[in-house]
Amino acid sequence: MPHIRHTPQAPTRTQTLAAGQSIDAHRHDDHQIVYAGSGVLAVTTDAGTWFAPGTRAIWVPAGCVHAHRAHGHLDLHLLGIPSTVNPLRLDAPTVLAVSPLLRELILECTRDAGDGGPERRRLRAVLLDQVKVSRQQPVPLPAPRDPRLRTVCGLLEENPADPRGLAALGHEAGAGERTLSRLFRRELGMTFPQWRTQLRLYHALRMLAADEPVTTVAHRCGWASTSAFIDVFRRAFGHTPGTHNRRA
Repeated sequence: MPHIRHTPQAPTRTQTLAAGQSIDAHRHDDHQIVYAGSGVLAVTTDAGTWFAPGTRAIWVPAGCVHAHRAHGHLDLHLLGIPSTVNPLRLDAPTVLAVSPLLRELILECTRDAGDGGPERRRLRAVLLDQVKVSRQQPVPLPAPRDPRLRTVCGLLEENPADPRGLAALGHEAGAGERTLSRLFRRELGMTFPQWRTQLRLYHALRMLAADEPVTTVAHRCGWASTSAFIDVFRRAFGHTPGTHNRRA
């Protein structure tokens, strides 16, 4: 990522981003919790993209070069955590489940960043306790390095509804199905069907943030039926796509 900005202390603040707006690549010496109260947040590193709707937050470890992008109107809450404090012992970006209590703690602790009084310190201590017990969510979209894998992934990123299997896609990439299958597991840590589902969910979140109808999202993202899309979405995020934008 070019033009990397270095900010020693990760800011604690709220920030509004319009749909499509981004924050360029940067890094902090502190850890940071990034939470979108509305819209869908995407955090991108060289390793891939982590995306989070309003029921998720993203842990960004100290020193990690990352960029933010808004899908839909984004009420962004940024919470800096000293590098000496790592309740989950995480050294890579991670998506965390946000309980109702954790959500309120994040909102409160980012509301008045300049308040360093004893009450605020107690709130932050409770927040870190809640982070420690938060479930980690497997919703990254890893970025491929092998050029053959990049070709296949690029085809699907351009058209997530492309119904072709790995053998047909591999024909355009100049690689066989078995070779590509091994590359998906080795480089991306998941199978081809798992990666394609993650990609389709990512596109679905982006379209829902733009208020696209659920039926349209299901069709354009490649699900065979709206009911199949609703089922996959509910299992991934704990609620239906029809209620997604009303949860902020």
